[in-house]
Amino acid sequence: MNFRALAFAALAAAAGPALAEDLMQVYREAQRSDPALAAARSSWTATQERVPQARSALLPNVAATGTANASDGRTEIRSDPRAITGNGYGNAGFVVSASQPLYRQQSAIALDQARRTVEQADYTLASSQQDLIIRVTVAYFDVLLAEVNVELAEAQKRAVSEQLAQAKRNFEVGVATITDTNEAQARYDSIVAQEIAARNDLDNRRTALRAIIGRMPGSLKRLGPAFEPVLPQPNVLDHWLDRALADNLAVRIAGYNVDVATLEVDRARAGHLPTVDLVASLGQTWGSGSLASDFRYDSRTAQIGVALNVPIYTGGFHDSRVRETLALQESARQNLEIARRAAQSNAQVGFAGVNSAAASVKAFEQALRSAETALASNRLGQEVGVRTNLDVLNVTQQLFQVRRDLAQAYFNYLISVLRLKASVGALTEQDLEDINRRLGG
Repeated sequence: MNFRALAFAALAAAAGPALAEDLMQVYREAQRSDPALAAARSSWTATQERVPQARSALLPNVAATGTANASDGRTEIRSDPRAITGNGYGNAGFVVSASQPLYRQQSAIALDQARRTVEQADYTLASSQQDLIIRVTVAYFDVLLAEVNVELAEAQKRAVSEQLAQAKRNFEVGVATITDTNEAQARYDSIVAQEIAARNDLDNRRTALRAIIGRMPGSLKRLGPAFEPVLPQPNVLDHWLDRALADNLAVRIAGYNVDVATLEVDRARAGHLPTVDLVASLGQTWGSGSLASDFRYDSRTAQIGVALNVPIYTGGFHDSRVRETLALQESARQNLEIARRAAQSNAQVGFAGVNSAAASVKAFEQALRSAETALASNRLGQEVGVRTNLDVLNVTQQLFQVRRDLAQAYFNYLISVLRLKASVGALTEQDLEDINRRLGG
């Protein structure tokens, strides 16, 4: 008897493979529909504007202003004779001014900060993409496991129903007591309650997947029979811990935060430095007179020079700003240490999870073979009178529990592999495709 085939039979889909969605199809739809990833993409796009905004402070600034006025004046002198005079006039002008920063240390540092922030955004988006891979995989396998629980509950109900019917027949012919019938009935009622709970859990798991892809999922492909857990390569914990410190995305993001905070300290200190700008202006005004005269005028001015601004006293603002940025820099350093420790912890958990799940798969496969053998033996023992109906029911319950545990071990292994790779920043769509190729019908 092929016990591995029996285990995967519990994972086989009820619908035809042509109608079932695979993991990559669900993931592609999540890429289009998941709001968390969409928000991360928008944040990445917005962050790209930091560099041109910071660079603008080092580039020329040109502005133009213009004015135009019209006036109408009237003067009345109440005398004898009375005198009335009036005069209307207008004036207009414009000024074009330009400035080119020659030395602004704060602006130069801000540009470096913007460049580091843009680089950080790439890792932040990559982290969101890795998170989506894991969320989709976990939600996908949660649905599959919930389906397995429903199917196992149905199969177990059928098996216990047969035992209940047999117990009733044996009681009717006088070869068994009413106790056997009552025990089988109690076990059957318990399985019915478990089936209801399993169906409710399946609805909840499908709803969780819907929150990611934006619709209720259809039939999902299950794991195929050609499944063999592979241990981490190399299977050495220190290797993965070192990689986590160097390549974990959260560590990289925290490292950029330290860089930006350090530059912010330099920027605050640069607030004490002078600034030098090249400034120029061109202006022209013209008019038709004034209230007292009606002459016309036209004037033009042009200026170019260097403007020096030296901060002397700002009320203690810059000193306070330096102290604030130093505290924030230390906070960023501590957050980096938190990220490093979390990365190592995640790598260790992922490493142990892969090895543990791989061992669990082997152990539950052996347990399944033993449970199958025990059920066959107990059924034979019942036929010859050395095993009771309760014995058969207990062994049947154990068999279905082992099948469920084996399915859970398969899923735990696959998810642990993804989490381990994510802990070292190496999780990609290719890893998802590798899992997808293991899916059958």
